Amino acid sequence: MLKSSESRILVTGGAGFIGSALIWELNRRGCENILVSDRLCTDEKWKNLVPLRFHDYIDGIDLENKVRTAPETLGKFDVIFHLGACSATTEKDADYLMRNNYEFTKILAEWSLTKNTRFVYASSAATYGDGALGMDDQMVDLHRLRPLNMYGYSKHLFDLHAQRTGMLRRIVGMKYFNVYGPNEDHKADMRSVVHKAYGQILQTDKVQLFKSNRPDFKDGEQMRDFLYVKDAIRMTLHLASEPLASGLYNLGSGQAHTWVQLVQAIFAALGKAPNIEFVEMPEHLKSKYQYYTCADVSKLIKSGYKQPLFTLADAVRDYVQGYLIGDKRLGDEVI
Repeated sequence: MLKSSESRILVTGGAGFIGSALIWELNRRGCENILVSDRLCTDEKWKNLVPLRFHDYIDGIDLENKVRTAPETLGKFDVIFHLGACSATTEKDADYLMRNNYEFTKILAEWSLTKNTRFVYASSAATYGDGALGMDDQMVDLHRLRPLNMYGYSKHLFDLHAQRTGMLRRIVGMKYFNVYGPNEDHKADMRSVVHKAYGQILQTDKVQLFKSNRPDFKDGEQMRDFLYVKDAIRMTLHLASEPLASGLYNLGSGQAHTWVQLVQAIFAALGKAPNIEFVEMPEHLKSKYQYYTCADVSKLIKSGYKQPLFTLADAVRDYVQGYLIGDKRLGDEVI
């Protein structure tokens, strides 16, 4: 359990978007006894680690090998935050997603429970599919859900495994909704619309949004539950610290906003008048596109989470003015 600054912590995906933000917040709380694991590969997410403080780093493949063959060499952790995964909703390599997102999660979770280590992992709102059955993190029959892409299914499969084995009563799974904020620039096409729109505005003074292909939604009025990453990690740390918390939790703002509202906030943060162009949605996305997402966060609130959230306007302003302008990362604030 995360009890103090002396807790020993493992963060997988620690160089990534949410992982590095989590380490940043742990540092702010005085925690530095952190083992970071990731696959740095050829992108530039390594830059997210530069301002952060942690005890050591281990490659993700080396971590998996040690957990499989020599777990005693890793020692004991108080908490494992398993955030490492391939999060690309367009990834087509199903074998890779199953190995990376499902099989390794099973291994790590089982090992953590044998060591009485708190296990907190990233599930995903993508497990809800088109939302036709609602987005209820207290749903009893998870088999009813129908993810729209292989990424969502790989996450859903572990949720099912954890429920079937009884493991879900002893661990915490977080269904992150549309998280955005600093440290996401390495995510290529999986970056948030805030990051993409900021670049478009700098280059063209306008933002492109997809047209709607449904008569019940006007262009740009498709809706998402946007969650600022600083709120997401505070929720995550709350669940890690709450001994009675277990099972799946929606992590979102609990409010849905349109893409137009989001983009207007970006223009406002830059002191510019909105200029939006609507373009056709690519064919390959039409059957997999979510028109509305909104997290029911009542379970999170019942767990005791009481911290006020950033408003959409304040979060976008903090992100744009505090980080995107000047190309800063979390942790650069102290420089």
